[in-house]
Amino acid sequence: MIDFESFKREFNIIAGPCAIENKKQIETIAAAVKDSGATVLRGGAFKLRSDANSFMGLGPDGAKLLVNAGKKVGLPVLTEVTKISDLQFLSDVDILQIGTRNMQNYPLITETAKTGKIILLKRGFGCTIKEYLQSVEYIKKEGNDKIILCERGIRTFETALRNTFDVSAVAILKDKTNFPVFADPSHASGDRKYVKRLSLSAVAIGCDGLEIEVHNAPEKALSDREQALNLDEFKELVSQVKELRKTVQNFYE
Repeated sequence: MIDFESFKREFNIIAGPCAIENKKQIETIAAAVKDSGATVLRGGAFKLRSDANSFMGLGPDGAKLLVNAGKKVGLPVLTEVTKISDLQFLSDVDILQIGTRNMQNYPLITETAKTGKIILLKRGFGCTIKEYLQSVEYIKKEGNDKIILCERGIRTFETALRNTFDVSAVAILKDKTNFPVFADPSHASGDRKYVKRLSLSAVAIGCDGLEIEVHNAPEKALSDREQALNLDEFKELVSQVKELRKTVQNFYE
């Protein structure tokens, strides 16, 4: 179990595949991201996909594989909750994620909050910061203040990337709340080519952590292959993040 107060004092990097595909895949990635400096292992067991014919995850079996992979390398784990009935399979997961499509699914947020677990709430891709913070109140209302906020890009008229990364949201959320504010450059861009730059921009503005999609063979990934870093790219990114933070900390302390 994560000590949330200690967790908040550190810069954390959540890393892992969009979807858990099999035992070998998640264990290979878990060992590699732990070695590179990740502090939390992520992986999707239940997937909400725009394409109804795409891979929807392994469900409860995927959740078990994630938990076991985390235990094997000594990392806490995060996975997304897509519906209330998922919760019965996620009792051993350390951090429950509410994704962008469910940011205003108040019944799901309420039931997830009742677990008492840490909740990472992503900003809805079509939601304002005010609406985002209103959703946070549904978690707090249940007596759960173990909350991580995460900017993951919003939908605008610009189509050069999948989403527009609202880096200013990181600064605003840190000003308006006392919760850790993370950034997800993988979903913000949808293109691995830009993940490093968006990550560093989030670090430069003072984010408290990153969530990065990583795969041992991105070209073969069953979900979001275009945005996943390979293991070497992730290792290089972590090194660069650490170097930048040495400078950035002087500005925000």
